[in-house]
Amino acid sequence: MSSSSTHNATSPESLEVRPFAKPRHVLDASGRILTVPDNWELLPPGDAALSRRIKADGPTWVVIEKKGNKRFSRGIWAPAQRIDALRADLALERADPSYQKKLDAGRQRRAKAEVAYTTDFRATILAYLAFHPRYQLAAAAMADRITAHATPVGSGTVARTKRIPIEQRAEAATIAWMRHQTTGYDHMTIARIKGQRREVRRQLAQRSKELLTHYPPALPSIRPPAPSKPRSLRPSDAEAGVFATDCEYPKIASGWM
Repeated sequence: MSSSSTHNATSPESLEVRPFAKPRHVLDASGRILTVPDNWELLPPGDAALSRRIKADGPTWVVIEKKGNKRFSRGIWAPAQRIDALRADLALERADPSYQKKLDAGRQRRAKAEVAYTTDFRATILAYLAFHPRYQLAAAAMADRITAHATPVGSGTVARTKRIPIEQRAEAATIAWMRHQTTGYDHMTIARIKGQRREVRRQLAQRSKELLTHYPPALPSIRPPAPSKPRSLRPSDAEAGVFATDCEYPKIASGWM
């Protein structure tokens, strides 16, 4: 069936769908236009507990809007009667004082875990930088800034993933922070060609790692050596403002942050 046709779901199943311009219509993974069943309504995002129960209780259509690499929830389509019943059940539970105590205990537990992770992450960044003792103030300032940027819950940064070891997260977060703070990346005009942005990031990452070598590492260090011969940026690109000019690391040591 072509993407321009509309499909009426007689026996809805749980799906992840995308928004569509026409009211009460969505797009499925294959691009088909689906008509939302008449007895369904959209549960807006914002109540995580109710959303979990709605999805666990039966068929739903979870509306996700993708913007680049980010995903944004736009709500959940589900039978209106089921939403009303589960919302009423949850309201009764929340009125019980024991529910609030359980909620507070969970928040305290998560807050402690976040403090512990933030502390570990900052220490891992310092281990990656491994600046000589004479540059410890600069290293501490960098670690503070990178940690504050990368670790907040919901930030969507590499620091929040659990797919790679914390050492790799710290390295990636450091290089990403340097890309935005010590290069002209945010103001570059990059051609919309597949792989071009990744290539620009790769080249800037090489420059950042080379830049770190201006600060002799203390031993032991988990910082890998910079590429011996980093690929040069083309003069034409630099002249056109596509790439940043060489950064000066003394800015870090002199407390520019």
